[in-house]
Amino acid sequence: MGRMRKWSLAAVGVNLLLGIPGIVPVWLLWYFAANWPLAALGLTQGEPTENDGVLPMLVVGVPVLSVFALVWWLANRPVRRRAELAPRLYWPLSVLATLVPTFVLMAVL
Repeated sequence: MGRMRKWSLAAVGVNLLLGIPGIVPVWLLWYFAANWPLAALGLTQGEPTENDGVLPMLVVGVPVLSVFALVWWLANRPVRRRAELAPRLYWPLSVLATLVPTFVLMAVL
């Protein structure tokens, strides 16, 4: 197995595994967007029982998103160096591979 192929498979594996806990930050982003900015534009309908405002969502969402983004970046940085893919190709593919578990869950549910 070639060196590039081995590290490319490692990159896919790392991002798929990170995508499993990554479902939570994606859900938090969607919940925030659907209940405030998109609801204000009339594109979605806000949750009728959501009456706490934006601050509790930001207090929970910002740390969760920050920790996930930091872990994702730290896990991908060494793999990116060894994968021998162009950065303009590696990073978008890594994001898509991380989103695969979320898309699968959306398709199943």
